[in-house]
Amino acid sequence: MASRYTARHWEPLEDGRIRCLLCPRLCILGDGQQGVCFVRSCEAGKMRLNTWGRSSGFCIDPIEKKPLNHFLPGTPALSFGTAGCNMLCKFCQNWEMSKARESHIRATTATPDEIATAAAHYGCRSIAYTYNDPVIFLEYAVDTAQACREQGIRSVAVTAGYIRDKAREEFFSHMDAANVDLKSFDSEFYRRMVGAELQPVLETLEYLALETDIWLEITTLLIPGENDSETEIENLSSWIVEKLGSDIPLHFSAFHPAFRLKGHSATHPSTLIRARNIALNCGIRHVYTGNIHDVEGASTWCHSCGTLLIERNRYQLGAWHLDEVGCCKSCDTRCPGVFEEHAGNWGPRQLPIRINGRM
Repeated sequence: MASRYTARHWEPLEDGRIRCLLCPRLCILGDGQQGVCFVRSCEAGKMRLNTWGRSSGFCIDPIEKKPLNHFLPGTPALSFGTAGCNMLCKFCQNWEMSKARESHIRATTATPDEIATAAAHYGCRSIAYTYNDPVIFLEYAVDTAQACREQGIRSVAVTAGYIRDKAREEFFSHMDAANVDLKSFDSEFYRRMVGAELQPVLETLEYLALETDIWLEITTLLIPGENDSETEIENLSSWIVEKLGSDIPLHFSAFHPAFRLKGHSATHPSTLIRARNIALNCGIRHVYTGNIHDVEGASTWCHSCGTLLIERNRYQLGAWHLDEVGCCKSCDTRCPGVFEEHAGNWGPRQLPIRINGRM
């Protein structure tokens, strides 16, 4: 397995150091040094991925939890991640794993073939690369996606989209769907709260929407007083309509105090409902609220006639009013997405599993 740890997307420098070309940070590393992500390091003049074959754990949960509401609704996804992250979010909602160094987690070892076999055994329709950002374990994710495709299992990336062009093309060429975390539509917010730049994320979104066949949805975590103003939500929504199109579903998710913002107030449900209405008025056809109990905001409605297409009560699906090709049964308008004749019946269950019993 060790030979597979050699990473891609880097270049040697004249002074013996190397430059990582994976994400816009372009970390320059000497022997023994790690990048901002903690998991890509320089060893003997080469870039190594320290988490290939090492996961922070595996769990089967609903595809809606990614969140993806228009991609095989109701089906189970085998979800996993590793340690580390290339973002520096002060408000990280999953900081125990994303902010951990590889040596700080109790890792489960699993090869791509073992993951694909487990997914097939449990009847999962997809693999979700999540918990931390999968772009930093690109080689492990790509190898796993290839193994899954051989068994008819699709791949879903849950990512902040902070990746450079060549790595972006390789990574997403193996994905079937993606949810991109657009943390704000303000460059200063990205620098102050994320330690990153907004523009590369927008470039990733345009690439996915305009140059690939990947099913795309977007999530924005609304933090009170930081990125929840009416003006910012209007600007974000209008940009999506203008640059990506009206059919890209947008999720507004509630912030809960965590990591370096533990003293900050949580997002009130009314903020998400207001944001949803603003985005709908800007022309986005499918807008959702998340991390709150809001059946109307979680359900899918026909953008043409207003019929309830997919009822959701948290992660439990109810009424289903789509035909076998994903059209509204009332007016025959196509609902954008990847649908089947019937909804899946996984429901809200979460099932942690072991791969071959090895921990």
